[in-house]
Amino acid sequence: MSDKNNAGKRSARERLQVERERERSRDRRRRTLIVSAAVVGVLGLAAVAGLIAANTGGSSDGSGSGAVSVPSGAAGGEQPSITVGATDAPSTLTVWEDFRCPACAQFENAFRDTVHQLTESGQLKAEYHLATIIDGNMGGSGSLNAANAAACAQDGGKFTAYHDVLYQNQPPEPDDAFAADGKLFELAKKVPGLDTPAFRSCVADGDHDGWVNKSNEAFRSGDFRGTPTVLLNGESVFPTKGNEQISPENLKKWVAEANKGKRPGTATPAPPSPASPAPSASSPAAGQDTGPGNGAGFEE
Repeated sequence: MSDKNNAGKRSARERLQVERERERSRDRRRRTLIVSAAVVGVLGLAAVAGLIAANTGGSSDGSGSGAVSVPSGAAGGEQPSITVGATDAPSTLTVWEDFRCPACAQFENAFRDTVHQLTESGQLKAEYHLATIIDGNMGGSGSLNAANAAACAQDGGKFTAYHDVLYQNQPPEPDDAFAADGKLFELAKKVPGLDTPAFRSCVADGDHDGWVNKSNEAFRSGDFRGTPTVLLNGESVFPTKGNEQISPENLKKWVAEANKGKRPGTATPAPPSPASPAPSASSPAAGQDTGPGNGAGFEE
């Protein structure tokens, strides 16, 4: 009888060991999948992050209710956007992004110099559509607040520089630092001439919140998988275009191919004028950094 009991106990222990080994095997497979995703490249992983972001939450204020104040020189209507570059450029890069989205920062910090080069040479115009999906996913209001601040910068003709500074100084995704006006004012000091009473009032009052919410509505109702969504002349190029991985070199090549036989654009609209020539709200001290960093690499 004792032998039977011992055999039964051994059998139970063996079954338990088998089950534990199965669980460990499942855990190893999960870790392998995670590691495999990591090694396919930062941009591929960024696309996954954007897909997850788009599919797991909504906006902080998707209603778009209230008056819509369109930033100076921006597009309103059903597809609100801010255009950078010559309006008659032969190619268009359409970017849907969220200032709290880590994948968006990875894209912007990797391709900033290339996009600037192409827009400044008249080869490309960039249309930026601002979304607030991270506010809905993670809670908070930093996506909306930062997008409104970028729209306020557009009023003063400083959108591009401030847009770049926001991504170069993006906080970790769970950190809703951009919800604080003080943080946005601090970063505005890095853009010469932006930190004015008019800019601060625009940010504090949320002048363009309704416009941002309309843009977010357009994102959520569109056929998009996540942020960033990047289209060249209407064709998706992030993270790949066909079988080719996106890279600064490939983006230049794709634009050159699309523009073959076409003249560069020259019809760049005059930059918006500030509402008033008021002095800066706070002048930088001697030696203080007043320009954006190089932003050449990815930021986590």
